[in-house]
Amino acid sequence: MFRIVGRGTAACDRVSRRELLRAGALSLFGGVTLPRLLQMSANAAVTHAPRIRSVVLLNLFGGPSHLDMFDLKPDAPAEIRGEFKPIDTSLPGLRICEHLPLTARWMHRSTLIRTVSHGYNSHNPYNVLTGFTGGNDRENYFAKRTDHPSMGSICQYVGICHDALPGYVVMPAHPGYSQALRRAGPYGGYLGSQYDPFITSCEPKFDREFNQDQVTYNPVPPYGEPKLPSFDSLPEITADRLDKRRSLLAQIDGQFARLEAARTVDGLGHFQRKAFELLTSHRAREAFALSDEPGTVRDRYGTSLYGSCMLLARRLVEAGVTFIAVNTESKGAGHWDSHEKNFSMLRDFNLPNLDQIYTALVEDLDQRGLLDTTLVVVMGEMGRSPRINGKAGRDHWPQCGFALFTGGGTRQGLVYGATDKQAGYPTDHPVTPGDIVATIYQLLGVDPRLTVPDLEGRPIHIAHGGQPLWGILA
Repeated sequence: MFRIVGRGTAACDRVSRRELLRAGALSLFGGVTLPRLLQMSANAAVTHAPRIRSVVLLNLFGGPSHLDMFDLKPDAPAEIRGEFKPIDTSLPGLRICEHLPLTARWMHRSTLIRTVSHGYNSHNPYNVLTGFTGGNDRENYFAKRTDHPSMGSICQYVGICHDALPGYVVMPAHPGYSQALRRAGPYGGYLGSQYDPFITSCEPKFDREFNQDQVTYNPVPPYGEPKLPSFDSLPEITADRLDKRRSLLAQIDGQFARLEAARTVDGLGHFQRKAFELLTSHRAREAFALSDEPGTVRDRYGTSLYGSCMLLARRLVEAGVTFIAVNTESKGAGHWDSHEKNFSMLRDFNLPNLDQIYTALVEDLDQRGLLDTTLVVVMGEMGRSPRINGKAGRDHWPQCGFALFTGGGTRQGLVYGATDKQAGYPTDHPVTPGDIVATIYQLLGVDPRLTVPDLEGRPIHIAHGGQPLWGILA
């Protein structure tokens, strides 16, 4: 079963006899297969005018401490309030962490959601990128073929991405402990690998030697830039298969025809074709050329690996890429999983780095006239526990967290939702990851009620029951 979304007509979960007959006629006389019919139906999911052209999602991997960033409780007991002091912001009445002074100047231009709440306690970007929170850590920690597709994958599936560039880019590398594993979340899942993101590679540099396992809570900052991967690192693309620079597209066209004739997965040739086009595209290589940026601009973003990623994100927005995700996970510093030394981790790198790279991006986009058509989202997969533990850390707390929206289609100078005296639970306007995802789809012009078929043909809602947050939309 699947859902056909058409021009203003009511959708259904089952294909009608008329649709099947029409599909059969198209297949006989026009070469349209069932997978192609599904793709055509998906393309009809763009049901309203988009408010934005691009999304930049900064995923603060590990669970950023909302109590020490955007929801401080200075009147709470010491074991709750922590070490940081609140400062005034450009939005009257709103105070945030003293270690986010640049961000404080942007709060009158942003929407702060303080009540992101769910029950999915797992360290991966699965709920952030898909909106799904119904799984569990054991089943959904690692990426697998049965996973729900990410927002970026859905964007590619419904056809709102740029033809000459990847529609969906993940940086600085695939999410996974120092890239030793592949976490669930960023991929095409049951829609197929042809909707996977284009994932950059990186080789971070450090100012000293260290053992990653021994400095988990005293991390060393990574430096460097995200890079275009080599042919050998792409699925189904190797140097040998380039056949000494003969036309890869010609080879793939023949293979694609054979795959289609054999009724295998429709799209493998598409994936290979797009990968080859990207790596041979002057426009793509131009977008990745951070060395072309003036020194003053590069200094604004800083030299950290994540600053380079955010600078590249701006260049990709300029080039027309639809969905860009920066995941703060690499060897060295960047993760926000602060079970120990929470305050030193935040003070020494995470908060100053976030303050720099977030404001650098939104200021740069604003100055270039791109912020009104770009949505910048900052969030993580969970918050941190109200009570500080015996190791000066805060533990997992998916019951409450935050999301910061800046840019096109959203209201400016808004604080959405409130929490209790310990920032442990929402007291009004609780928001699910599905609601966040549905809101982003709405801004992109994609119907958040759309369903797509899983591996068994069942219709699955792309927002997993989430509803757009109409109160934050401009």
